[in-house]
Amino acid sequence: MSSDARERKADHIRNLLETEGEAVEQNTIGFNEGRYESVADLEAYETLKDDARAIKEDAIERLPELIEELRETVDENGGTLYLADDAADANRYIREVAEEKAADRVVKSKSMTSEELEVNEALEADGVDVVETDLGEWVLQVADEAPSHIVAPAIHKSEDEIARLFNETFDPEESLETAEELTMFAREQLGELIADADIGMTGANFITADSGSLALVTSEGNARKTAVVPDTHVAVAGVEKIVPSVEDLAPFIELIGRSGTGQDITSYVSLLTPPVDSPVVDADDPEVAFADRDDDRDFHLVLIDNGRMAMREDDHLRETLYCIRCSACANTCANFQSVGGHAFGGETYSGGIATGWEAGVHGQDSAAEFNDLCTGCSRCVEACPVKIDIPWINTAVRDRINREDNGQFDFLVEGLTPDEEPGGVDLQKRLFGNYETLAKLGSATAPISNWTTRFGPVRTLMEKTVGVDRRRPLPEFERTTLVDWFEARGPRVAASESDREVVLYPDVYTNYIDVERGKAAVRVLEALDVHVHVPSVPGSGRAPLSQGMIQTADEKASRVYAGLAEHLDAGRDVVVIEPSDLAMFRKEYEKFLPEASYERLQDGSYEVLEYVYGLLENGADPRGVRSGDGVPDVAYHSHCQQRTLGLDRYTRAVFEDLGYDVLESDVECCGVAGSFGYKEQYYELSMDVGERLADQFTTPEASDRLVVASGTSCEDQLEDLLARDAVHPVEVLDPRSRYH
Repeated sequence: MSSDARERKADHIRNLLETEGEAVEQNTIGFNEGRYESVADLEAYETLKDDARAIKEDAIERLPELIEELRETVDENGGTLYLADDAADANRYIREVAEEKAADRVVKSKSMTSEELEVNEALEADGVDVVETDLGEWVLQVADEAPSHIVAPAIHKSEDEIARLFNETFDPEESLETAEELTMFAREQLGELIADADIGMTGANFITADSGSLALVTSEGNARKTAVVPDTHVAVAGVEKIVPSVEDLAPFIELIGRSGTGQDITSYVSLLTPPVDSPVVDADDPEVAFADRDDDRDFHLVLIDNGRMAMREDDHLRETLYCIRCSACANTCANFQSVGGHAFGGETYSGGIATGWEAGVHGQDSAAEFNDLCTGCSRCVEACPVKIDIPWINTAVRDRINREDNGQFDFLVEGLTPDEEPGGVDLQKRLFGNYETLAKLGSATAPISNWTTRFGPVRTLMEKTVGVDRRRPLPEFERTTLVDWFEARGPRVAASESDREVVLYPDVYTNYIDVERGKAAVRVLEALDVHVHVPSVPGSGRAPLSQGMIQTADEKASRVYAGLAEHLDAGRDVVVIEPSDLAMFRKEYEKFLPEASYERLQDGSYEVLEYVYGLLENGADPRGVRSGDGVPDVAYHSHCQQRTLGLDRYTRAVFEDLGYDVLESDVECCGVAGSFGYKEQYYELSMDVGERLADQFTTPEASDRLVVASGTSCEDQLEDLLARDAVHPVEVLDPRSRYH
């Protein structure tokens, strides 16, 4: 990415932060908090998610036969199914239906698939009046804007903005101000438009192959009216919306509202098997009242391929088709919470899963515009009701984008030749992806390297050439690495005197930069009578993986396992300080290592405070580590991947058991996310995300506490935001800690 392109992206993000950020943040965080509350009350939540995923896996596996079964069912019901190859094919068919019906007006319920087709524009080109009946979609139609959220399209607009828009556009007799007034006005306007429409168009959340039924899950009743009031109903849906049977809907109905908006069940769940009986509608009271009539009703189900069948055959994009469009991945994403879908989205789709959809249906160029906004924190995987590995989809597409760009090679990868690392990894990504090489160089030349990178003109040059924002302080390298220090010092607990042996993994940051936290980890483990090894092992591959350099990450994984295998063979546990590296061992390495090797490392690796907790629970004498007696109270922030691994509770438990007073943040992201917050184009977004955390740690209750954070990114961001030291928890427990 050129300097000009980075500047344009930064300007776009800055504008969204100023104009839409407040409304997006308030609404998405509200949805996300609602999800936590709703699923907490749901028995067998994980079982429901497993069931939902199994149904989708089965449906996508059997998709061709389910399409044919559905075709027969719809025909038997008296409707017509049309399978469209792409958007142009679908629009041609829909236009023909409108022409056959001499339609003057089409009313539409909310449908992301119709947004994907741009069907409104196709019909309007034929002189057909198209009216959106979902309140949010209608607001955007009036404002001539694109949706910024899969479920709540107008999430970026405040109540005041909508009132101003309606008052200026419609000039009502009395000015509209409150949400109730706006809703009643829209209801009256749309009720009349629906009653006079020739065609009603809906999407479908799910379609059952056995009965031809459509499940419409909405927060408003207009979808139901749209489907049954006009004499012709056209439903458009991607082929992935098919499930085998009506019974298969059960887990999805339980999950979709809770996952998306935090509702135990969505306001309206309609199960229609069209064509349905025509209703009688009073325009003055436009609620649907069903009555059997002799009118023949016309129903057309337009199923859309538009790249989906190719996605089904794609090992990396296939999981995208399991998506039920709930928006949980957007609502839980810290970056999306700040800028919404007008930055974190492509031609149609937004949020974490959008990369898969955009790459599949619109092409990689569309996905490339926003793909880097996914930092791989993995919170979306936990939130997803069908357990889609969204970060991996984003990484795989990022890798493909790299390989398409420029035909350049990654010359910096240690141990690889240019022929082995093909692709167009731009200079910024190559810099951050090869951070281990830079760290080795910086350590070998310290302190000169540190002085150089503090020099103003050097920072300006770095920003211009590789986009490292000059406002972000850079880490300082240590001349003596952790591995070198331990080799010279040696273990202080002999193997013969200990029941436990561990290998402390020297991650890149600990080994070359924050050596003190590595030393603290050694001393804490030894204080609990553990024999420690600190071998020379490569970086985990997290850095290249974050930049979409999958082949490089794969090579790193193999070398890391080779370096740790002898310790695993000897029955030693692997203890990891940096949560993002542990996440590689426990999750991402499944993609890179043979199954047996992956499972050995997964089962034998532990986060350092998780391990300390286990030692104390199993009888280790706590008197060797620092207790909370007479020490500062702690303000603690856990790393995002530590949370998704379910490990944050161990740090809290250790602190509390040792007598520390702990105030823990409930903010899920610090904003740096590894390299993300160092990049010029994302610096201000990173700081905006971080401000939510800073606000918690600057309250009177927290301001005098020792700031403690479990991850490198978290420490860096908190120090920048608070202008105070932030330390790793293991440094607090160090018997030689300077933080007492």
